[in-house]
Amino acid sequence: MKTTLTVLITGLLLGACAPADDLLAIENVAVVAMDANRVLADQTVLIQADTIAAVGPTAALEVPRRATRVDGSGLYLMPGIAEMHAHLPAEDDPPGLIEAVLTLFVSQGVTFGRGMLGADAHPELRDAIAAGELLGPTLLVASPMFTGEIDDPEEARARVQRYHREGFDLLKIGEGIAPEVYEALVAEAKNLEMPFAGHVSDAVGLLDTLSAGQSTIDHLDNYVEALRSDEAPDSFRPIFDADRLTAYAKTERIPALVAATRDSRTAVVPTMLLWHRFFGDDPIDELYAATPEARYLPRSMVANWAPRLESIRERVDPEMGLDLLALRREILRELHDGGVYVLLGSDAPQLFSVPGFSAHAEMRYLQNEVGLPPFMVLFSATRAVPEHIGQPEAFGTILPGRRADLILLRGNPLEDVANVARIEGVVLRGRWLPRQELDARLEAIAARFAH
Repeated sequence: MKTTLTVLITGLLLGACAPADDLLAIENVAVVAMDANRVLADQTVLIQADTIAAVGPTAALEVPRRATRVDGSGLYLMPGIAEMHAHLPAEDDPPGLIEAVLTLFVSQGVTFGRGMLGADAHPELRDAIAAGELLGPTLLVASPMFTGEIDDPEEARARVQRYHREGFDLLKIGEGIAPEVYEALVAEAKNLEMPFAGHVSDAVGLLDTLSAGQSTIDHLDNYVEALRSDEAPDSFRPIFDADRLTAYAKTERIPALVAATRDSRTAVVPTMLLWHRFFGDDPIDELYAATPEARYLPRSMVANWAPRLESIRERVDPEMGLDLLALRREILRELHDGGVYVLLGSDAPQLFSVPGFSAHAEMRYLQNEVGLPPFMVLFSATRAVPEHIGQPEAFGTILPGRRADLILLRGNPLEDVANVARIEGVVLRGRWLPRQELDARLEAIAARFAH
């Protein structure tokens, strides 16, 4: 099978990436710098190439004549969004899907993404974006997933070495891995200084995964399982039998899990809204009506959402499903309150989850359903990510020297994270993309998939 980037981007509009503006000034704008819970009024942000050069009061900051000027009067400027559980298309996906996914991310202010569905061409895709050959968010890319199909520790070590040679940024951990296999891949990953992240194998368990130093645990995987009492069922399917365990959950154990997570420096990427889709009771026809952005994805993909979700839900007891969602919200609140880093991730594209748009929906869920304050939701999508991955001065705040990944908004996101979706324009590595251009790109994608 061909797995080159050329195959992956068949049909992509390749002339799409102009270089960053040499000098760009956003003037008279209210800045949500994310260095603190505050808004700085009447600011000018000066950008040189792909870097923030200066931030200061408009009256005091001189803008060179040659700069491209953007009037931010009445608008708010915040750092771009980091999507920490994205699914990047693979070579067997519909033609044009990679163009759609990258454009959708950028159009919604997602300027950094962590691809968690590894494919052979993803390192090359990451590098092409970094080189300015393609329009898309800055990427970290995970390897193909380790699962229970790998039952030999030496094979696990060999795969870690192979994925390191091939240029993947991290290893994707899946379900079903035996403890001795997990131990071997962790040892080799640490030897190569390669992060590993994703699921928790039930055979390994949450506490041993935390002790191993896994970078992130996604989907709050195995937290409910770690609360089960001795009377709980011994046999259950990963993920989709979690609702059967809620009646046996000893919630008094949550503080110990919070402490273990915080002490391990593992972050969580909870993907709360997708799990709400799985275990909730929202009528499927209403989900379609609430997802008009589905027109930016292939019709064959969107048509498959209903039967897939019905297949999942038919195995879920409705009352147990709602109990599970309430328990997940309780766990996440305690993790947040206990000092664990919560990182934004939505698992898009997925069921009723369109890239970029789903990041906004996840933020609204964290604010309105979980109860996190707006600043902390924004923190999870911006500054928390570079801090967690060890690059605190690279991006995620509006300060001199940071990469110029920014979103210009028509409302204050510190009042309501719903305002993050009210985008007037995006600065992507120093390049200004106004709303009109973003909309034109979206309409081109919609027209393509309409046929």
